[in-house]
Amino acid sequence: MECIITIELGTNAVRVYAFDLQGNIIGSLKGYCPTFHSEPDYSEQDPDQVFITMLYVLKNLLTEKIHPKKYKVACICFSSSMHSVLAVDKRGNPMGKAITWADNRAIKEATDLKQTTLGDKIYKATGTPLHPMSPLTKIAWIKNNEKDKFKQVSKFISIKTYILQQLTGEYMIDYSIASATGLLNIHKINWDADALKFAGINSSMLPELVPVFTRAGKLSKAYQTSLGLPASTKILIGSSDGCMAILGDGVNGEGAATITIEDSGAVRVMGDKVLQDDQHRFFNYLLTENRYVSGGPTNNGGNIFEWFTRQFGDFKNPFDIEHSMRELISEASRVAPGSNGLLFLPYLLGERAPIWNANARGVYFGVNIKHEKAHFVRSTIEGILYGIYSIGKTLEEHRKIDTLCINGSFGSQPFVTQMVADIYNKPVRLRQNYHSVSYGSYLLSATEMGIFKSLDDAAKTVSLVDMVTPDKQAHQTYLKYYKLFARLSTKLSGEFAAIAALQH
Repeated sequence: MECIITIELGTNAVRVYAFDLQGNIIGSLKGYCPTFHSEPDYSEQDPDQVFITMLYVLKNLLTEKIHPKKYKVACICFSSSMHSVLAVDKRGNPMGKAITWADNRAIKEATDLKQTTLGDKIYKATGTPLHPMSPLTKIAWIKNNEKDKFKQVSKFISIKTYILQQLTGEYMIDYSIASATGLLNIHKINWDADALKFAGINSSMLPELVPVFTRAGKLSKAYQTSLGLPASTKILIGSSDGCMAILGDGVNGEGAATITIEDSGAVRVMGDKVLQDDQHRFFNYLLTENRYVSGGPTNNGGNIFEWFTRQFGDFKNPFDIEHSMRELISEASRVAPGSNGLLFLPYLLGERAPIWNANARGVYFGVNIKHEKAHFVRSTIEGILYGIYSIGKTLEEHRKIDTLCINGSFGSQPFVTQMVADIYNKPVRLRQNYHSVSYGSYLLSATEMGIFKSLDDAAKTVSLVDMVTPDKQAHQTYLKYYKLFARLSTKLSGEFAAIAALQH
């Protein structure tokens, strides 16, 4: 019997799934990875810690579920979060920690570039909004602020490239992750000359560009031995978590969008054309040639509710975060929509779409003497989802959306899913005990193996059987509060800048 293993290098966790060739889950495990915030705008991860966590989780799954049942691993397919940057020296050693998507240190580089005609040209060529999230601006920040380090850098790579290089010795980056760097011309599928010049690098300082179906080298002998895998095991480079998620939900073409709320969040559509937006509010990332995943990301998803839980949850033991989150959600369910006039702007990590303001900050607005803890819990969830809704509204200026799919460990909780349906006033489809990113990786692998003729055929097999319908009365309440949420998000931009300046 053969199986497919998928590895997702997420921001807070490494998730490893095993599928049989029909797409049934054999088993799954995950391991957590911390993010370090040494400064208010810094978000970093230790690449070796991510690698060791990945090895530990993969080995345990192989030992517990795969080897005892005599499965042969036909393929291991990778996905990862986007926008990470790791500088390595000539020997491939990390020169510090990896900078993640949530890092805002390059706000000056992004703001200055956005105000130029060059910035407009780069956005149209790369499809990546000009924001501190992008490797383009992060590399420029290193060039401007860590000049000695910059001179010694051999390559700038993503966390996924680093993990694969450790396993196989090859430096590769797939089209999907590359298209989120701000350095790839998504129309010509090569490194963009203007973006390279702005970053101060040349193409030799970046990994080799390859399609998502590419075999990323051969597993080294040491890992063949330690993992109990043969040299013939196929290592597939795979894609980004966002592209895998929309593929795993089977969303393509007009009428449907997918919402992911994991640590961060996003609303995405997929089609054969780039979404042209004069205000630079959307990303356009490649899955494969002429297949674009478009939409907007938020910095502030389930990670914000986890932050709230760690500060204000009741813990029976210090590691029981998931139980504490469920308890808080139960409290929130006893409060009516609108949280009795309490609004939350969830911008604890700045914000990307649709306001693209790295200076944005979190705000509780409308607090009065009658508000209790449960109101704060519910308003926190509502604020996260208002942010998600604002992305969907801007997407609907370009694409018709009749139904939504939802995925992510936070987004697929029943209470949250119902709130999404109510806020959007649209039906939401999902499947319980289902992980869209990993299933998308299975579909990609199965297509590469010839089980499906194409990704289109693979996506058509997806069946999301559960449907959540909206409560129209709740929608009317949410709509009134959302309008105030949207006004506050823009009206406070000056105050956001002022408070950010005080921290430097």
